[in-house]
Amino acid sequence: MTTWPAPAKLNLFLHIVGRRPDGYHLLQTVFQFIDFCDTLTFVPRDDGVVTRSSGPADVPADLDLSVRAARLLQQQAGIDAGIDIRLSKHLPMGAGLGGGSSDAATTLVALNRLWRIDWETERLANLGLQLGADVPVFVRGRAAWGEGVGEVLTPLELPEPWYLVLIPPVNVSTAAIFSAVDLTRDTPPITISDFLSGRGRNDCESLVRRTYPEISRALSWLGEHAAARLTGTGSALFARFDTETAARTLLAQVPVAWQGIVAKGMNRSPLLETVASSE
Repeated sequence: MTTWPAPAKLNLFLHIVGRRPDGYHLLQTVFQFIDFCDTLTFVPRDDGVVTRSSGPADVPADLDLSVRAARLLQQQAGIDAGIDIRLSKHLPMGAGLGGGSSDAATTLVALNRLWRIDWETERLANLGLQLGADVPVFVRGRAAWGEGVGEVLTPLELPEPWYLVLIPPVNVSTAAIFSAVDLTRDTPPITISDFLSGRGRNDCESLVRRTYPEISRALSWLGEHAAARLTGTGSALFARFDTETAARTLLAQVPVAWQGIVAKGMNRSPLLETVASSE
């Protein structure tokens, strides 16, 4: 029985630069991890069955991305062993923090070792893409510039500030946001140098503000104190701080209606540390 982290990510900016013929959106973004994680415990089974004995009550086990990831890897690698997954859920769903994708990636990485499959990271990342566009960045575990549908990744070394993350009690449908008629889809591409010099925004933010008043209020409140930005399609939003003390000082003022956390930005996922310690 082993326990593995599944960290959250932030999209430090998100541009939608076009759309493919199949309907998928072409993006530019930067992913950075934070030390706020789900945890997954894997208990071996000798009957070949993949189960989830604990996890979010409102997500059926067969639809859980961690279960789907385990079954996909089992099938593709021709594995006879089974596994029981015990998911301790801390990352809220519909918040833009990548919780389900991170759970899937951690499952692929952990079972690749526990089942002694020993696939290369790139092969696992390509398999994870079948489960979601964000899964590859979690498998690779490095802060990255993302293009394509988010799967074309260039590792970045970024400052690792402290973040105050606010999570209003709203579940945002990513599918609904990306299918909205008035979503901006023609932002001119920028370069990594442009981003590092301060350019970039979240193209979903104005639509999310109009659609979800509670998120708009939280963005306005945080924006009175620091530069606030939505991550992904929301509902989580964040601001960066140079020190933990500064972030925690503002956390103490957060209205009780919103969950707030202080987390450290990380260019190397906690998952990679677990992989290294398991070798």
